[in-house]
Amino acid sequence: MCGIAGIVQLNNRDVNVNDIHSMMSAMKYRGPDDDGYIVDKNVGLGFVRLSILDLSLGGHQPMLSQDGKNYIVFNGEIYNYIELKSILSSTYSFKTNTDTEVILAAYDKWGEKCLDYFNGMFAFAIYSTESKNVFLARDRYGIKPLYYFYDETVFIFASDIPPILKIRKNINDADYQSIYDFLILNRTNYSQNTFFKNIKKVKHAQKIVISNNRIIVRPWYDLQSKVAASEPFKNSSEFKEQLIDSINLRLRSDVPVGTCLSGGLDSSTITSLILDHLNKPDLHTFSSIFQKGQKGDESDYIMLYKNIVKNMHFTKPSCNSLLKDLDKFIEALVEPVPTTSEYSEYKVMELAKSNCTVLLSGQGADEELAGYKYFFGYHFKDLLFGGNWLTLIKELYYYTKKNKTNEGFKSFVFSLLPRILKENKSLLKKSYLSSEFFHDYKVSPEITNLYEAENLNQFLLNHFKYKLEHHLSWADRSGMWFSIETRFPFLDHRIVERILSQNSKDLINNGVDKMILRKSMDGTVPAKILKRKEKIGFETPEDIWFREPKFQDLVMDIISSKKFKNRGIYNHKKIVGTYNNHLKGKCNAGKEVWKWIHLELWFRQYIDIN
Repeated sequence: MCGIAGIVQLNNRDVNVNDIHSMMSAMKYRGPDDDGYIVDKNVGLGFVRLSILDLSLGGHQPMLSQDGKNYIVFNGEIYNYIELKSILSSTYSFKTNTDTEVILAAYDKWGEKCLDYFNGMFAFAIYSTESKNVFLARDRYGIKPLYYFYDETVFIFASDIPPILKIRKNINDADYQSIYDFLILNRTNYSQNTFFKNIKKVKHAQKIVISNNRIIVRPWYDLQSKVAASEPFKNSSEFKEQLIDSINLRLRSDVPVGTCLSGGLDSSTITSLILDHLNKPDLHTFSSIFQKGQKGDESDYIMLYKNIVKNMHFTKPSCNSLLKDLDKFIEALVEPVPTTSEYSEYKVMELAKSNCTVLLSGQGADEELAGYKYFFGYHFKDLLFGGNWLTLIKELYYYTKKNKTNEGFKSFVFSLLPRILKENKSLLKKSYLSSEFFHDYKVSPEITNLYEAENLNQFLLNHFKYKLEHHLSWADRSGMWFSIETRFPFLDHRIVERILSQNSKDLINNGVDKMILRKSMDGTVPAKILKRKEKIGFETPEDIWFREPKFQDLVMDIISSKKFKNRGIYNHKKIVGTYNNHLKGKCNAGKEVWKWIHLELWFRQYIDIN
């Protein structure tokens, strides 16, 4: 895990080496162990390194291929680099034990097709000293970030947005469409757009070639066609074997590896498999806990591991700690997030910094195994249009009996609506938004596309296209702020492609989700966790926090400020009324209050500076 940056002058002017240095310094936290750069006339590449594999200077980047033809800067991990190295060693003379050099060798042998061979998370750029072309690529599901800015004179890219802003201070305009979708639907990271109007991201599974000052953007991987060509898992045992192999690959490291342990099924699965099947008795786990009975507290489930895990670590996020960390937290996240749950993950990463450099996380499991309650709605739709009416009645009954929320029923009704009604703005209006702002924009089509699915499997596929990436982006930014690499075993493409071809009854059955995972973990994960039905994750008691006197002062200062009132976004009277009702306990508006706070402080930190 590292940070990469680059400049390609499309007007053939020489790159200013000071710009490369500035970009590198703006993300040094991503790579505190080493750095390097090259400038060749109109092309410059920069790199900061967090050493994970081959800690020697052999892993220094930019790395040059054995024939001197290609330079690479690479952020991420190629987990199957050992297997690929054995294939490539007959034609390539390796000098290091890094996965970076394996990418160079694979590119030398297979060209752009090398991407198909990689099992990993990655964003990299390869510069050809012969053709002068620059080739960029991003992994299948968007685990590793890559952002860019371009105009008629220059193409600039980096692992995060601040390095680009560092050398282009006049491009930090806010993207109000992104702000609209954030406030209305809590959505971020659903397209190539960012909260900065002039900065885009390379989409997942996308490659870019810059040749003769032309920029060519194409997808290199199509999940839907891969799923169509894949065989489902025959049974839960086969799924378990593949998951163990995925975890084992992601344990490859020359630095300590731990796990995020939230108390949920996904993180518990990874922790239990490492302990029981992969012989790692000295494993470190990192958890976020709160006071007993508070929203978000999972300590009862986490402590089921107290006699199994030797090295358990805990952090206790609080109202006071959030206030103390607020400016740094907003700086680390770069773009607004719609909930303080990400603050729990941020504190877990901070906790891990002194013990581990790599953490394994359960992110991605919900999106591939139908782990959110609203997935039931599309399961019901599947049964309805498939003519399985008796099964539908049974599933509706068991859902009512085993789940405490009506979210599945609401999702079922919503799934049946025509697109025109799903896009009906009157159903989405937030009373605290100004009428002008609300009517000036409409919901982005990518968001509506998420819900356009005829069955559960298509709905899951849509999540990989339009929704999963926000979790991955937040994990990357929180982790890298503390120089922590986060890995996701459930997002091994060998698992994703097969599980999304699975019959829906293997995912949801008798009112229970993630069936194939639950069956596979029977006898491995503690029974109390295995039988859990509620979904929590890294939640926080934010409704309580925002009623605390210290936060009341902050919130009132913000919403009463001239800057806030003049944004052209809010109906100030409604804002004050909503917050007063929250303070009186007439409603729980914590999520909305947080969005006001984060968005306003983001404006002040990133947009108003010019």
